[in-house]
Formats: sequence, structure tokens, C-alpha cells
Amino acid sequence: MMGVSSTCKDGSTKIAMDNGKYVRYTPEQVEALERLYHDCPKPTSMRRQQLIRECPILSHIEPKQIKVWFQNRRCREKQRKESSRLQGVNRKLTAMNKLLMEENDRLQKQVSQLVYENSYFRQQPQNATNLATTDTSCESVVTSGQHHLTPQHPPRDASPAGLLSIAEESLAQFLSKATGTAVEWVQMPGMKPGPDSIGIVAISHGCTGVAARACGLVGLEPTRVAEILKDRPSWFRDCRAVDVINAMSTGNGGSIELLYMQLYAPTTLAPARDFWLLRYTSVLEDGSLVVCERSLNNTQNGPSMPPTQHFVRAEMLPSGYLIRPCEGGGSIIHLVDHMDLEPWSVPEVLRPLYESSTLLAQKTTMAALRHLRQISQDVSQPNVTSWGRRPAALRALSQRLSKGFNEAVNGFADEGWSLLESDGIDDVTVLVNSSPTKTMGVNFSYDNGFPSMSNAVLCAKASMLLQNVPPAILLRFLREHRSEWADSGIDAYAASAVKAGPCSLQVSRAGNFGGQLILPLAHTIENEEFMEIIKLENMGYREGMLMPSDVFLLQLCSGVDENVVGTSAELIFAPIDASFSDDAPIIPCGFRIIPLDSGMDASSPNRTLDLASALEVGPAGNRTSGDLSGRSGCTKSVMTIAFQFAFEMHLQENVASMARQYVRSIIASVQRVALALSPSHSGSHPGLWPPNGTPEAHTLARWICESYRCYLGVKLFENEGSDSILKTLWHHSDALMCCSLKALPIFTFANQAGLDMLETTLVALQDITLEKIFDDNGRKTLCSEFPQIMQQGFMCLQGGICLSSMGRQVSYERAVAWKVLNEEESAHCICFMFINWSFV
Repeated sequence: MMGVSSTCKDGSTKIAMDNGKYVRYTPEQVEALERLYHDCPKPTSMRRQQLIRECPILSHIEPKQIKVWFQNRRCREKQRKESSRLQGVNRKLTAMNKLLMEENDRLQKQVSQLVYENSYFRQQPQNATNLATTDTSCESVVTSGQHHLTPQHPPRDASPAGLLSIAEESLAQFLSKATGTAVEWVQMPGMKPGPDSIGIVAISHGCTGVAARACGLVGLEPTRVAEILKDRPSWFRDCRAVDVINAMSTGNGGSIELLYMQLYAPTTLAPARDFWLLRYTSVLEDGSLVVCERSLNNTQNGPSMPPTQHFVRAEMLPSGYLIRPCEGGGSIIHLVDHMDLEPWSVPEVLRPLYESSTLLAQKTTMAALRHLRQISQDVSQPNVTSWGRRPAALRALSQRLSKGFNEAVNGFADEGWSLLESDGIDDVTVLVNSSPTKTMGVNFSYDNGFPSMSNAVLCAKASMLLQNVPPAILLRFLREHRSEWADSGIDAYAASAVKAGPCSLQVSRAGNFGGQLILPLAHTIENEEFMEIIKLENMGYREGMLMPSDVFLLQLCSGVDENVVGTSAELIFAPIDASFSDDAPIIPCGFRIIPLDSGMDASSPNRTLDLASALEVGPAGNRTSGDLSGRSGCTKSVMTIAFQFAFEMHLQENVASMARQYVRSIIASVQRVALALSPSHSGSHPGLWPPNGTPEAHTLARWICESYRCYLGVKLFENEGSDSILKTLWHHSDALMCCSLKALPIFTFANQAGLDMLETTLVALQDITLEKIFDDNGRKTLCSEFPQIMQQGFMCLQGGICLSSMGRQVSYERAVAWKVLNEEESAHCICFMFINWSFV
């Protein structure tokens, strides 16, 4: 029974029933109904009757009329929420439209300027190298086709007036980059603006150093945005520290700060960077808030900062944030990062890391916008995860993981790290920290009566060059198949150092990969980074020592999406106590894989600078979703490995030997996995192609087809007699997979569609058992029908649901299973074919 409600002028509510009868509610009755609605928006029939009994003022209203009131109330609430959502989307679209109009104006200026330059140089080609034209709109000049900012004032001194002069010049230069044409900006490949996108992201083309610019919207006020962005270590993972050396106010209501900033080195093969900066905060005439920064150097006669040992002094060219209030709340932000990272100071093979504007945009500019959006979401939608942790607490945990890993990779002496003597082979570097409380963030002794026996930390680290392996695919394999490279005994040993109490975790099962259980914890808005708990079950004993029966790891994972061009990938984890206490020490270990190819950077003048440049057009236009040959844009990358171990000082020599051996075994495992995943080893689809034309593969393909024809009386393929039967089977659209005839059947082979359905690779296929891919109903059906396969030779299954190795549901229209016979006509395996499958 439905009705239409309306509110009268006197505050009462009336409902039109289907039979034309109106029921008028008094304000007191509405108030009573509203109280119940807030407690229970959808009361049962018994609850409505109870309400009528408890509230005498509702005694004259029929229960079905009360039901109609609640139906209409829920409808109004739904309409209100939808209206609020649409208003928010409309505000975003309005602000985004404003941004796009400003961007269009800037691009028109840039086009006009380039046309003018082109015609000017055509008229006077003999003087092209000596001519310069001035762009008064953006306070920059163009010489030989490239932009160079021109100093407007002579050198200054370190007095307040001199610093203000430097600050004002920096402000003008920053604004000319943020909203003008001082730098030629091109859209970053793969970035598509929209109401739900991170913003408009561009990278530099043909300027000094590396530069990136972004425009975006966030639901925070300008002063709050500036406060967050100034706290660089909170959102920029590569920032070790920012110290304010001096601060002063200016007459125009702004402030000037002198900063010393240190950045971590991303790999063990390069030194860290530091900056000596001036930061200028001011408010423009239109009310916009501006924070700009630049390096101070000797040419300005400003205050100087002596060089720091083990750091390379880099230069920040005028950069910063332009923050404008947005109508309806929130802010419109323009961010510019422009740096010269001194690439001469690193080995030539690593220089693309310091010459890539794309990498700068991903690690710095876009990271700032993502952090702001995450905080904005936390403010508008405060929530607590199932682990009882608020988003801010989880961000702090991820920050501790990242910082601890960076400290291990860099091994700064001022944090207590000292280098141990090599064992004669320099592939693994070992450092010891005898006072690690500063690095770990907390003491090793707990407050709950479970003291830790370890009083020092040892770190073994190494870097290696990888060829033809997309970082995302390699990292995803390391995450999902820990047993391929990790030593369970060493995991148990590491966990014993932070053991504090009994297990108190209550979680639901999410995904199981060969003895490890992955339990989701948190993720960022765009899922570019996520945290999880890894439960390693039944670790048992090691060398006579009692170890935890279950080991828990806190894990941070990023960069696993191979669709993102040129992104780095990280897998950082640390053993934690099962109680998951806030005061527990975190001793991170892990992997970092960074692509090295400068070809991924759109700043190359010979590259097509648009979104289509990130796509590869294949023959007949049928590019498959699994084809990664042109998507990763990566042929070389550098992997950094760092593992830390807590120990007692008298065991240093033994632990150092164990750590060296362990890291070397991990390097060997990674090399083996990388070889298997390499396209040059296994075809153009990394890790997903069958053995390269081996006789065994061709024989198995022939057995599969012959057995299908034998039992079902029809051919599996039309061209079974050709020499390319393996290729035809591999490219077949239906998912084909073979499992062994064992008590616990495991998969031994799958074609391309089968691997896509299982979301795995040939290397990891044997970690998956047959029972894992079926739900409860599927397992019951399989158990009841399996004898039929062995007796009759085949069986047909109705459509249903199965599970991928990632725990995702897969629907299929129907399935066929048949016994595969070898040359002796004995059963070799069982083959399954899932027809018309798709992810739910």
C-alpha cells in the first residue's frame, strides 16, 4: 500500500491513500514517528504495533497507514541524499569547468606565443640563436625556443628587505608557471580530467630540470590546505625532514621562512638530496592564498647553508601552491613542482630517475593532491575500519612503514647506522644500528608486561637491475606468492622479536595464497596504495626455539596497476604482534621497483604529446586486455631490497651471516621469477604464455583435443590437424585448465583465458588447488559428479559461480570436464572448460 504525503501549513502531515482517503497527522504524532524513524527507519509490523500501543496519540491510526508514512519518509530521505549528492557533483563540475576554461585560455596564449616565435625565426633565420622575444603576460623570456626566467633585480643580501625582494620575485615566477606560459606544459599520459579525477596534471617540455603542474578541487578551506601542504613529510614519502631555521613576518601580512629539507634516496645506488629553501606565504588581492618556495644560492647573496655530508645539494626552482576559495566551500588548487635534482651525481643508468618529470608528478605533485582528497573524504565521511582504526591512524601506520623502509635503504649515520665489514662479496651491504629507538619510533619494551629481548637492528640491503619485467606484475607476484621467495623460519624469527601477547584479531577471510592469508585493512581513494594484514599460518619451530604458531605482517602495497604508465611499485611489510598495539615497534622490510626508461616521459620533443600516445594500435584493432607489450612502457628497472632484523648484540656475527645469505637467496628467487615473467622469455604477455614451443606443451595440447573428440564425439577446434594446435588452444576464448589426478588436485596448465579467469600466471598456477576455485555449491556438485568423469570420461556442469585466486567471483554459462588420456590411454589429468565466463 503506497500513498503520497504532504506537509500542511500548520506543521501537520497528511497522506493520500490509494482509495482517496487522507490521513492527517498532528505535529505531536509526526514527532513521535520521527523519533522511531531515527531509531529504526524500517520497523517491522510488530514494531509498528508496539509503537501504537506505547504512544496513545497514535492509537487512532491504522497500522497500514503507519507503514505508508514510513515508506514515504524513507523515500524523502533517499531523495534528499540524492539531491545533496547531485548538488555536490554540480559544484564540482562548475569548478572543474572554471579550471578547464582557465587552462584553455593559457593554452591559447601558449599557441599564440609559439606561432609568433615561429614566424619571427622564419623571418630572421640567420639571427635565430641571438634573438629573444619578451612575453610580458607571464614575465618570462624565450631564447632559442626555450623559456628562461629573467631576474628582475640585482643580487640581494640577507637582510629582511633583501629576503623580501627574493620572495616577491619567486612569487612572480611561480605564478607565471602556475597560470602563465613560463613553462611549456603538456598533458601527462593517461590522465583524463573529470569530476571524479584527481585533477588536471601536466609535465614540462624543454625546460631546465624537471617540472610538474596540477590543478584540482578539494573539499577543504584554503588555510587548512596550506597547513597540510606545508607539512611535507606527512604526504611526501621521500621527504625525510623539513626544519624551519628562521621565520619572519612581512609588512604585507605574509611570512618568510628559511627551510632546510632532506629527501631520501630511492635506491642504495644513489646519494640522498637536500635543499636550502626560502618559503614565502602571502595573500593576493583577489583573496587567493599563495605558498611559494625556491632554493637560495650564492648568486643571490642571501643566507647560505653549508653542505651536509652524504647529501647532494639539489635546487628547487620557483614552485608552490596557489589556493583559491571555491564557491560553495572547498578550494581550487594549482600546484607546481620544479626541481633540478643534479643527475650528474648518480650512475648513468639511474639518471632517468632524476630527469623524469613524469616520476616527479607521480611521487610529489599527484601525491599532494591525493593526500588532500583523502583528508577531505575523512572529514566528510568519518568512519572506523573493522580493525578499530580511524583513517588518520592507518595513515600514520603507513607513514611509519614507508619511513622505516627509507631509513633502512639510506642508512644515515645520524640515526645510528654503522657499516659492517664485507664478507668479500660486495653484492649485499650490511649495517647495524645499536640504538634503533629513534628509527623505529618507539622503544622495544612494551607497557603491557611483554618485554622484547632484542636491543639492536641489523639491515641487509642490495639493488639490482631488471630487464623487460613490468614492475607491477613482478610486485604482484611477490605479494601473492610469498612462499616462492620467503623463508618461513626467518619470518617466524622476525615475528618473535615483536611478540607481545595473545592473538586478538577477529577478521574475515579475504584471499589465501599458499599458506598466507591476506586480510584487507585500508586503501586510498583511487586504490593506488593499500594496507593489509598478512597472516602466515602454523610457522612452528625453528632450530629448537619456540616460534609463534601464526605470524602477522603489516603490509603496504602500491604500484600494482600495470595500466599506469611508468609508476614505481613498492611492497613494504613488518612483523607485528597479534594484538596490533599502537606502541609496538615496526621494523620494515621489502622491495621497491622503479622503472628507468626515460622513454616513458612525455617530455621528449619527438613524442606525440596526448592521451593516445599511451596506447598501442595493434593489427585489426583488437588489442587484448592482457597485452602488456605497449602498456608498461618499461624495459629496464631498478629493484632495491632491504631486510631488517632485530637481535641481541652478542649474536651480531651470526645474524649478519644469516641476513647476507637470506638476501642473496631472495635475489636469486627474484631473478628466477623475473626470468619467468619476462616477455623475452615467455612471449609478449609477461608470465602468461605457455612454454615456448616445448614438445611437452604440444603433446599436452594434442592429448586435450584428442580426448575431447573421443569422449564428446566432436572436435574441440576446427583446425586440430594443423601444426598450430597449441597456439589455437592458447588463444581460445573459453577458459581451459588442467588439474592433476591427486587426492588434492592442483592446476598444472591453463590457456590465456584460463589464467585471466584465475588471475594468476603459469609460474604461480600450481599454488592453486581445484577446490579453491569453487564455492560451496560448486564443491558439492564436483564431489558428487567427479566419479562420473572417471567412469564415463566426461561431465557437463550447469552455469554457476567460481572464484579467482584473488577471491573475485567469476560467473560462467556452463562448464565441461573430461579425462585427458596419454599415449598409453591412461588418465593423465582432468581438463575443465568454462564457457562464456566473466567477472561478477
